Amino acid sequence: MSSETSKPEPHPTPVSQPYWDAAREGRLVLQHCAACHRPRHYPQPVCPHCHALACEWIEASGRGTVHSWTVAHHAFHPAFKGELPYTLVIVDLAEGPRMLGRFETAADVLRLGLPVSLRFDDAGLPIFAAA
Repeated sequence: MSSETSKPEPHPTPVSQPYWDAAREGRLVLQHCAACHRPRHYPQPVCPHCHALACEWIEASGRGTVHSWTVAHHAFHPAFKGELPYTLVIVDLAEGPRMLGRFETAADVLRLGLPVSLRFDDAGLPIFAAA
């Protein structure tokens, strides 16, 4: 496939590799700071709260509530042009952090606080649906 028709895929780093490995298995894992025990997302080398380096990975529920959303009418990449319009949601995960992903349920059901659940597509990209 040409680069214009194939969707971009994640490029894991050593820091984010555990996240992407779990996502491809259909699981959500989050970093938890080994010092202050706060969860964080997207994977980062340093805790944004206490600046500690050590972390552990814990499995998260994949449940949360809608914090915000937008409907895309212009594709950020040519490979997504055929899927327009599509909805992106920011979700407050049950474990605390916020996460961005596609919303697969019809956008007319969206409201702040809507309960959602997470699944991953074949590339490991997050997709939320009304729970």
